[in-house]
Amino acid sequence: MDSSGLIAIAAGIAVLTGAGAGIGIGIGTSKAAEAVSRQPEASGKIMSITLVGLALAEATAIYGLLIAILLFTKLGG
Repeated sequence: MDSSGLIAIAAGIAVLTGAGAGIGIGIGTSKAAEAVSRQPEASGKIMSITLVGLALAEATAIYGLLIAILLFTKLGG
């Protein structure tokens, strides 16, 4: 296998970070909804903590996408 095949495989693996982030965001959101339903008076604190967690999970997906794009630009050269 030449290097372009390995680069394509690496880019595909990097894109899989989006799946992990999607699963993490789904779990985080469901747990936040569950927490708010248990303690509605703490919804402000729960929402802010949830948003920070979701932003960090989304950042991993963006990093994976950027790495995949960088790897695909190497394929043409």
